[in-house]
Amino acid sequence: MKTLYELADSLGLPFRGNGQCLISSVGTLAHAESSQISFLANPKYTNQLQNTRAGAVILSESVADKFSGNVLIAPDPYVAFAKVARLFVDAKQTNTYIHPQSFIHPEAQVADDVSVGAFTVIDADVIVGQRCQIGHHVTIESGVVLGNDCVIKSGVTIESGCKLGQRCIIHSGAVIGADGFGLARDEDGWLKIPQTGIVRLGNDCEIGANTTIDCGTIDDTILGNDVRLDNQIQIGHNVHIGDHTIMAGCTAVAGSTMIGRNCLIGGGVGIVGHIEICDNVTIQAMSLVTHSIKEAGQFSGAAPLQKVADWRKNAARYRQLDQWVRKVNQLEKKK
Repeated sequence: MKTLYELADSLGLPFRGNGQCLISSVGTLAHAESSQISFLANPKYTNQLQNTRAGAVILSESVADKFSGNVLIAPDPYVAFAKVARLFVDAKQTNTYIHPQSFIHPEAQVADDVSVGAFTVIDADVIVGQRCQIGHHVTIESGVVLGNDCVIKSGVTIESGCKLGQRCIIHSGAVIGADGFGLARDEDGWLKIPQTGIVRLGNDCEIGANTTIDCGTIDDTILGNDVRLDNQIQIGHNVHIGDHTIMAGCTAVAGSTMIGRNCLIGGGVGIVGHIEICDNVTIQAMSLVTHSIKEAGQFSGAAPLQKVADWRKNAARYRQLDQWVRKVNQLEKKK
């Protein structure tokens, strides 16, 4: 439980009303109880302020006067709500219990204030930083490094040598560092290329459930700071993703692609290998990216399956479509 005053002080925000109001968790305007705090970010829900039972509401300065109850005033109520919710989550993550049915190799270095769940294996030469929370059935192979305050959910596999920064969150079923899809065609069939690189995650990364990030073939697969990946995403070997880039579910990125900083990539996007996407690019859901993007902006587009030769001819003509329309318009004006 935290008082409204404590929340305001933690976030450096002003409040109005009873500072001793006790808050236990967050809730929606429609369903919050008197011990919860809610927020209003979308104007279409303003009418719910009249009937909410929330003990306090996070509001912008322009809306605060429309509510007679306790108010936490924020420039961006949605961002403030996220920070408040994080305060309550962090308060719960204080367990330092090592389950007796876990295995920690004698040569692993695990901080004293770490929690480890049942049937988890931590191999030799692993380094686990302070306050990490590791769930059940987790496999952390030799040489892995976890920075401080990481949360590794149940069923995660982190393969040999991978390095995670501080405050990373890896959700259930994710695999970090599996072999990349590296094959060479021999006369007798496919020859597997050894994948000897690792995966490096920066600070504050979040990896969704059942997402896979392949290790590098020779060099490493690298995610910068504050990269956020949704569920069921595939990141190929030697991919580089810049700071603060996010991807929605079911996106696939083929090997050796470079993605810049502050990119927003929608769900179900396919990105071919060996291309570059610059900083500040937004790619709409279900798009297919087949070439490098060298200027910031918003992009979208896909095409139905067809023979490659036909697709290439049609794609070339599609790029000329605007030019053709302009010529037709000019001809129409001359009539």
